[in-house]
Amino acid sequence: MERIIIFCMLLFSFSMVLTASPQKLKYRQIIKTIEKLETAVKNEDAELLHTPENPEDGCLFTAVTCFQNETWKLQPKISQENSAFIKQVKILRSPILRRSDMPCESSCESYEKKSPNEFLKGFAKLMQQVI
Repeated sequence: MERIIIFCMLLFSFSMVLTASPQKLKYRQIIKTIEKLETAVKNEDAELLHTPENPEDGCLFTAVTCFQNETWKLQPKISQENSAFIKQVKILRSPILRRSDMPCESSCESYEKKSPNEFLKGFAKLMQQVI
């Protein structure tokens, strides 16, 4: 009987570890994609982007959504890299977090606008907080 209980506890523990891992892997992939974009993004003469910093409690979903919406405004340095660039942006646009039930008073427009490189660094920093 004790063996069965221990086996069930181990099985439960391993299943919890396996379900948590895919999310962390996904977040790490997003951070790597952001790092790739930092070298490929046009920074000079580019549109400034709303960059959430230190979102309030309950506003993490709103901040991530803001970053995702602003990624469409990013432009590649070299136009020949456009297809690879768009693929990387699409990775960032995939669903990252589930919607929070907590109300958030800040909106994307309430955040300061920054250069594309600063925007991507802020996005990477936020994803580190999510992990």
